[in-house]
Amino acid sequence: MNQTTMRRPLIAGNWKMNGSVAANALLLDGIRAGASGLAADLAVCVPAPYLAQAQAALSGSAVAWGGQDLSLHESGAFTGEVSGAMLRDFGCQFVIVGHSERRSLHGETDTIVADKARQALACGLTPIVCVGETLEEREAGQTDTVVSRQLRAVLAVLGQQLGKIVIAYEPVWAIGTGKTATPEMAQQVHAHLRALLVGVDPDAGSGVRLLYGGSMKPDNAHDLLAMDDIDGGLIGGASLKVGDFLAIAKSA
Repeated sequence: MNQTTMRRPLIAGNWKMNGSVAANALLLDGIRAGASGLAADLAVCVPAPYLAQAQAALSGSAVAWGGQDLSLHESGAFTGEVSGAMLRDFGCQFVIVGHSERRSLHGETDTIVADKARQALACGLTPIVCVGETLEEREAGQTDTVVSRQLRAVLAVLGQQLGKIVIAYEPVWAIGTGKTATPEMAQQVHAHLRALLVGVDPDAGSGVRLLYGGSMKPDNAHDLLAMDDIDGGLIGGASLKVGDFLAIAKSA
């Protein structure tokens, strides 16, 4: 990362719908043990049933934890949903908002994602707001248009809270496929996102952390994280392996 910036790298794990009590115990203990002395912040976003386990394992450590989604609503008759207040009850600092799987599988629109980001902030959580294009959109030359639309929807509802969010660029075509944007391709999109943020608020926008979320692994993390506007990663599969997750963190 550009050494002239003051943005501390963030490596956030997204476990998705994976885990068990036994497997989590080994994973969390391993991450906690290896987290000291790193030049990056670490966080794990775990399935809701395991939030209590993450809180117990990570409290007092250098590792933060968070949720993978939150409800638009504060409370009420919304069976199966998890509110931001509930996440805070379990000590969460972060929550992922608008992941491509939520957008594609659950029909979350830009407006819904923006409202969830606002709800997260209202509950004292830091939203990790995901943006990204599909392969079809990239091949049509629409990457900048798509990510601009997604980000602007969020910026429109933030008010003075721009500096309190994290943005994750996740090219949909590179999630779980083994494909990865080259560092230069990723930087180009990150630079575009940075320009949008700075255009809204130069001071706050220059400080927002931008994460890359498309199959970052130990063997490509160093080159990706060396880019000026890539301030960390939203890590999927590699976050389920202690060695891989910590290796990525050390690359920062």
